[in-house]
Amino acid sequence: MMKYKSTSIKSKWTKTKWLLQHPNLSKHIPSTMQFNKQHLESMLSAYSTVYFKPTTGSGGARIIRIKRNGSGYQTQYNTFKVNHSTLDRLYDYLNRFSKRRSFLLQKGIHLAKTNGKPFDIRVMVQKTNSGKWESTGIFMKIANNGKIVTNYNQGGKIGYFRPALSGAGFDTTSINNIEAELKRMGVTVGKQFDRYHGGFKELGLDVALDSKRKPWILEVNTRPQIYPLLNLKDRKLYQRILSYAKQYGRNK
Repeated sequence: MMKYKSTSIKSKWTKTKWLLQHPNLSKHIPSTMQFNKQHLESMLSAYSTVYFKPTTGSGGARIIRIKRNGSGYQTQYNTFKVNHSTLDRLYDYLNRFSKRRSFLLQKGIHLAKTNGKPFDIRVMVQKTNSGKWESTGIFMKIANNGKIVTNYNQGGKIGYFRPALSGAGFDTTSINNIEAELKRMGVTVGKQFDRYHGGFKELGLDVALDSKRKPWILEVNTRPQIYPLLNLKDRKLYQRILSYAKQYGRNK
């Protein structure tokens, strides 16, 4: 059996810095800082919602949403909410939660909703045998009730791209335009990553649409999971992505 061959970069901070070096991609990156008290104060003075996420990790694990409100701040981890009366108390809470591991602070994007549920978009980008990047699949990750993340591992659902955008009020022309933009964005990200490190064969972009329908790259995964696509009735998308993946030794 052919060995799986594709570079993996764990640090979200490293990948964010790569994206920020591209003049067009940088416009689609939410403000992101490494976690410390000064940066926490700065981010919460600028934005009403900030996400606290591990620098390394996957599956939407250990992500906290921080909201500024009239009486201080509220954090939500999974469905568990805690109120903090001061920034000092909030910082102490997050610092204990981090257990001295590296975390990031990211501006919160108010996710668009399909049929009342928040979603973000996964753009799968894969390299052909000729070395050309191609956006091979786009699908939705739809949040479970009460959850702050859309990940399948956190109870989210996988959905079809076009029906989900239709359920969010997008017309056919808008859906076509967004699809084309996301595919271009995926290829651009692949080329940008190649500038900094060799050996990438696949990437998974997590993209949010805000209230003005602007796409924001929340994260780029270098080991994107495709098995959740098996939950879709139509397995053509899974089979298409897998056919590319087999070229570099991935079989599921």
